[in-house]
Amino acid sequence: MLYKFKSKAGGDVIMLGPDGDRVLSLLGRVPAAQGIFEVAALPDAMARLRAAVQADETPATDAAEAPADAAGAPQGEPAVGLRRRLWPLQELLQRAQAAGQPVVWGV
Repeated sequence: MLYKFKSKAGGDVIMLGPDGDRVLSLLGRVPAAQGIFEVAALPDAMARLRAAVQADETPATDAAEAPADAAGAPQGEPAVGLRRRLWPLQELLQRAQAAGQPVVWGV
């Protein structure tokens, strides 16, 4: 499943199912195919996302701590951090709040 977050205040934000489910859970919502963030709920949603990003970055690890193979090269690709994954949605929520527009998905 894909999530497509939309608002008249900005461009669409598309997320794959597992990432969208995680974001909705972080926002205190049950993952669903359709939904809406009313304008009054946007400040709380933005605060929850900021808190999630801070919590994700607290136990920061860098590439120097990643396990290396026999040649000394780090194994695997680094995972996309929560800050990068949430940035487009955070921008959309901020623009929607400034414009007084809701954010919807699945409609």
